[in-house]
Amino acid sequence: MTPGVPAPAPAPHAARVLVAELAAHGVRDVVLAPGSRSAPLAYALAEAALPADERPAGAPEVRLHVRVDERSAAFLALGLARAAAVDGPPRPVAVVTTSGTAVANLHPAVLEAHHAGVPLLLLTADRPHELRGTGANQTTVQTGIFGPAVRLDADVPAPAGRPGEDRDLRHLVSRAVAAALGTRTGDPGPVHLDLAYREPLTPGAEPWPAAEPSPGRVLVAARGTADVDAPARAALPGPVVVVAGDGAGPDARRLAESAGWPLLAEPSSGARGGTHALAAYRVLLGDPALGGRVRSVVLLGRPTLSRPVSALLARDDVDLTVIAPTGAGWPDAGRAADRVLPGVPAAWLAEPPTEPGTWLRAWQRADAAAGTAVDALLDDDPAAPPTRSTPPMTGPAAVRAVAAASVPGDVLVVGSSNPVRDLDLVARWDEPPVVLANRGLAGIDGMLSTAAGVALGLPRRRVRALVGDLTFLHDVGGLLRPGTEPEVDLQVVVLNDAGGSIFATLEHGAPERARTFERVFGTPHTADLAALCAGYGVRHVRVSDATALAAALAAPGRGTSVVEVRVDRADRRGLGERLVAAVRAAARTGADPG
Repeated sequence: MTPGVPAPAPAPHAARVLVAELAAHGVRDVVLAPGSRSAPLAYALAEAALPADERPAGAPEVRLHVRVDERSAAFLALGLARAAAVDGPPRPVAVVTTSGTAVANLHPAVLEAHHAGVPLLLLTADRPHELRGTGANQTTVQTGIFGPAVRLDADVPAPAGRPGEDRDLRHLVSRAVAAALGTRTGDPGPVHLDLAYREPLTPGAEPWPAAEPSPGRVLVAARGTADVDAPARAALPGPVVVVAGDGAGPDARRLAESAGWPLLAEPSSGARGGTHALAAYRVLLGDPALGGRVRSVVLLGRPTLSRPVSALLARDDVDLTVIAPTGAGWPDAGRAADRVLPGVPAAWLAEPPTEPGTWLRAWQRADAAAGTAVDALLDDDPAAPPTRSTPPMTGPAAVRAVAAASVPGDVLVVGSSNPVRDLDLVARWDEPPVVLANRGLAGIDGMLSTAAGVALGLPRRRVRALVGDLTFLHDVGGLLRPGTEPEVDLQVVVLNDAGGSIFATLEHGAPERARTFERVFGTPHTADLAALCAGYGVRHVRVSDATALAAALAAPGRGTSVVEVRVDRADRRGLGERLVAAVRAAARTGADPG
């Protein structure tokens, strides 16, 4: 914002950003049915439709068509979209309405576009959320009104002028146009953006937003065009890292090792192995000489574990390439992707392997030092000596033992919350086991049943589940097996700290919130896991030290069994802080990355 110039009204400003971004994505024709709530869009479109010598600076060129009846407007848009495909590549056409019954009048054309695969963008103005359900004039439920006939249905909140709002809107337009064209799915059709606006609805004298730079605009490559739309590997701004989230697959490791880039891989990525994978990456991202110098990220899979990784992927100074082979959308929670490719370009993998340079070696040295520091702290933490009331093992130490016992060919099913995050920090595999986790929505429910399904489906592999006590209790019914059903060979390792220790590591566990923490976050319990297992006829053993745990892991036996590891929760926040401090101190021993 220019000093001394009043901030633009949010609704007209957002409408201008939307119109400019639509034009940037190839939208040339917009059909408008008049109304009051859609006024911000009407003003923006009227200015964009002016002759070139009258058009305001920054306004795109748009052909505007006005019709009184929304039903006719929608079919006119349908005809324009069909015409565009006759003489050139398909191009979406937008139709704009006000709120209320105006939206419903689009439905016949929407159904035709749905079944015919015609790209339409339905831009329906709406009242802001606080007026919905209050009896406000011309206000109804508009989101979802077209049901399964649209490829994308977005309820867009009223703009408020917050930082990053323009980028988020541009990002949404990228997704909307890709969905309408079927760029990633091969299934074009209508898309609905329900756009809430608050008064004032009319623009002032403020200029149009600058056309460039436009953070949030995404180049979305069509299926089979990764090599056509991708820059050369060497053209990515350096230094570069590869981030491998859940389900990334082996291409993430192949790319990192081919290009000589550090690999920041979650345990369930399918890429956590080899010399380029770093274990302490989420802490090392806070080092200015490492994470601070990243200028490009190639992302595969869905990263779900780490706030530092999320912050990296949202940075304005990082060029982000998302590799998303499947699905209509793509992972980009930070709304910062620069390009979306359907696969790793073959040219990126075909180049001869790059010798490790100073950038990779700096990460490797820091990570090796971090691993030594983590092991030393977990083996002998003077800040938390065991007592009669404190279990001698910590959660991370127990998880480290499970990771060490999991070899290639094994399958490790990991629960959410601390187990998967601890595994992310301590697992150092040359060749990893198969690691599976329910990271789609990262809930704790159904994990024992999920692990049992994995074990039944892979009877020739050793399958182990690693869960917390609340995750275990949430699905303890998963231990029940009717006598007519085959036995399940599954070892369940339960880290029992009598509550929800994940919250202790978050802002909720800060000392100033101690008064309410235990009741509404820690949720302590006194459940007897051994008695529960006995009731279900499942073998149970309780261990409290590393030697006993290693022995239990080495001989799981046949059938389903439970290994209960009593771990400390009282000092979980402090331990986490000491681990971070130890990693940061160790990282400083590395040489300058160059």
